[in-house]
Amino acid sequence: MLVVVSLGWATLQTGRFLLSPLLPTIITDLGITEATAGIALAIFQGSYAVVQYPSGEYSDRWNRTTLIVPGMVVIAVGFGLFGLTTGLVTFLLASTVVGLGKGLFAIPSRALLSDLFTDDRGRALGIYAAGTDAGGLLSSGIAVLALTYFTWRTPFFPIAVGLAALTVVYTVTTRDGYHVGETTLDLRSTVGRLVESNRQRETLVAFSLFYFMVGGFINFVPTYLARAKGFSESLAGLTFAIVFAVGFAVKPAAGILGDRISRRAVAVGGLSVAATAMTALILVGSTLAIWVAIGVFALGYKTGFPLADAIILDGAPADGTGADLGAARALFLIANAIGPAYVGIVATYASYDLAFAGFVVCLVAAAALLARR
Repeated sequence: MLVVVSLGWATLQTGRFLLSPLLPTIITDLGITEATAGIALAIFQGSYAVVQYPSGEYSDRWNRTTLIVPGMVVIAVGFGLFGLTTGLVTFLLASTVVGLGKGLFAIPSRALLSDLFTDDRGRALGIYAAGTDAGGLLSSGIAVLALTYFTWRTPFFPIAVGLAALTVVYTVTTRDGYHVGETTLDLRSTVGRLVESNRQRETLVAFSLFYFMVGGFINFVPTYLARAKGFSESLAGLTFAIVFAVGFAVKPAAGILGDRISRRAVAVGGLSVAATAMTALILVGSTLAIWVAIGVFALGYKTGFPLADAIILDGAPADGTGADLGAARALFLIANAIGPAYVGIVATYASYDLAFAGFVVCLVAAAALLARR
C-alpha cells in the first residue's frame, strides 16, 4: 500500500507540477495575464481544499478504498482535459476536476498510511510526501522536452494514462471492498478538537501561513526567475528541479527525525532556514547564487510537509484521523490557494520581489508560533 499510494501521489504531482514550468507558455498561448493565471491556479487549489474534510471523514466512516479509487479516476480525467485545453474555460474546468480528484485521494491515502504505520508514522508520511519531489523532478525534465519538441498540452496525456494504470494496480492490490454508509458530516466536533487549546490554534495558524507561502512560491518561481532574474524558460524550468531534488531527500529524513526527537523543533529549524534563504534569493542576481539560495530554501521548507501531517495525526483520535487531518488540511489549502492569486496580483501591479518578500514575513511568523511553549 505504501508503494502504490506513493506512486499514485508522485504521478499526480508530476502532472500538477508541469503547470509551473509551463506557465509562461500557457499564459502566452491562452492570451491571459499573470493575475488571471494566478486566479486559475487558486481555483485549482480551492477545489482541492474544499474536498479535504469530507473525503477524510467519509474515509473514516466508510473505508479508505471507497474514496481513493474514485479520486484517482477523477484525477486521470482532469489531466486528460488539460491535454485537450483550447482556451481559458477548458483550462479552468481541467484545474477544477484535477483539484477535486486530488482532494478525494490525498486525505484517505495519508490516513491509510497512518493506520498501517503507527510507530513509524513520520517515516511513512515522509516517503509518501517525497512523491511530490519525485514528481517535481520529472515535471521539470518533461517540461523542457515538451517546450522543445512538442506543445505544452502533450505531456498531460501520458500522466492520465499512468494514473489509470495505477488505479487498476491499487484495485487489484487492496484488501478492502467498497462501502458507502452514513453521509452526514460532524464538522462541529472535528473543529472543536482541532481548536481545543491555544497551542493547537497557533499550530493551525502557523501551518496556514506556511502553506500560503508554498502556494505562491511553487506556482510562480519559474515565472519569477524568467521575469525578475532574466532566466530563459528552459533554465528556469531546470532550476525549478533543484527544489524537488533537495526535497526528495529531505522529506523522509525530516519524518524520521521528527519520530525520534521533536516534530516542532525540526519544523521551526526548517522554517527559519527557509526564511533566510528566501531573503537571499530576492537579493542575489548571479545564476550560481540563485541556485544556492533555492537549494537552501528547499532544504528548509521541505521539512514542513510530513511534520505538519504528523503533528495533526498525533493529536487525532483513532477513529477520527481522516476527519481531523482533512479539516486541518482544508484550512491549510485554502491558504495555499490564495498564495498564487496573491503573487499574480502583486507581480502584475507591483513586482515579484515585493511578493516574495511577503513570504519571508510568513515564514518568520510561522516559526515563531510553532516555537511558543
